[in-house]
Amino acid sequence: MIVSNSHWQVKKWSTAAIHISVWTVIILFNYIFDYDDNRVSPFRSLNALTNVFRAGIFYLNAMFLVPMLLYNKKYLFYFLSLVALFFIMMLFRGALFPLFIERKINLLISSFHNIIAFVITITASIAYKTITDKAREDALASEKQQENLKTEVSFLRSQISPHFIFNVLNNIVALVRMNSRELEPTVMKLSTLMQYMLYETDKKVFLHEETQYLHDYIDLQEQRFGDFIKITSTFDVPSTPFIIEPMLLISFVENAFKHGVGLIQDPLITIELHCNNNKLYFNVQNKYNEEDNEPKDKTSGIGLSNVRRRLSLLYPEKHNLVIRKSEGYFYISLELELEYA
Repeated sequence: MIVSNSHWQVKKWSTAAIHISVWTVIILFNYIFDYDDNRVSPFRSLNALTNVFRAGIFYLNAMFLVPMLLYNKKYLFYFLSLVALFFIMMLFRGALFPLFIERKINLLISSFHNIIAFVITITASIAYKTITDKAREDALASEKQQENLKTEVSFLRSQISPHFIFNVLNNIVALVRMNSRELEPTVMKLSTLMQYMLYETDKKVFLHEETQYLHDYIDLQEQRFGDFIKITSTFDVPSTPFIIEPMLLISFVENAFKHGVGLIQDPLITIELHCNNNKLYFNVQNKYNEEDNEPKDKTSGIGLSNVRRRLSLLYPEKHNLVIRKSEGYFYISLELELEYA
């Protein structure tokens, strides 16, 4: 909050400095750019004071008349207000004229000479107001979109946690029923996984951390199924400090174990991960029973629909996901453009 407020203050004063600089040049234009006469002309002082009045008109129009009248389509009142402002400006100039010039002013001729500058001032004022308002609206819309994105991603992450815990608890129940000696190390490994899930998933993580998480999850499944299912996993992780959205790949692996066991002859699951430059290639393959169309549990399908949405939100135009079935096998292939830490 302090950093944000400091940034706002700097921007505020920078904008004020630009406005002051521009109007200083405009007000003192005749003094700065007229090199033909070294003598201070009375007209210079008169024009300088008139330009001060124009500056007031500029901001009065931008801050009040445009939002109150022009934005609300009260065009007649807006036009009459501008006429009144021009008339007041000319009365102001007429009142000052005798103080600088020893003769009476011809208001008609003076109005003719000043109308163009007045129109330019009003046009610039309208342009300034509409552009700044549009920029402010775009910034607010972008901020709102970012907040909505963060909220949706947080919701998707929160869906992962109970879904993952549900699957792992099934593993532990199976080990309890088998009275397995692997129960204690399994619970310890589950504790490690939950610690990662609870404390490391609010930000992007290193790729090697995510792959270690996958390793541990696969180990739990191997402890559960033993030799009943053939599991092959290959992870070729470079030393480059790539970062990735946490728990992004686990949904594919969960899906393989959920649908790759059961009434399947010689169940097989193959998991491969490697990188080429900054591209990650992740492939998961498993056998499935084509005749089994029933969902495995009430949460079936959360994983893949979840990860599709997360990919579209967090890696737009930076990923390619292919999911297909062929000859009794279910294939998932993900190509992802990684970021550096």
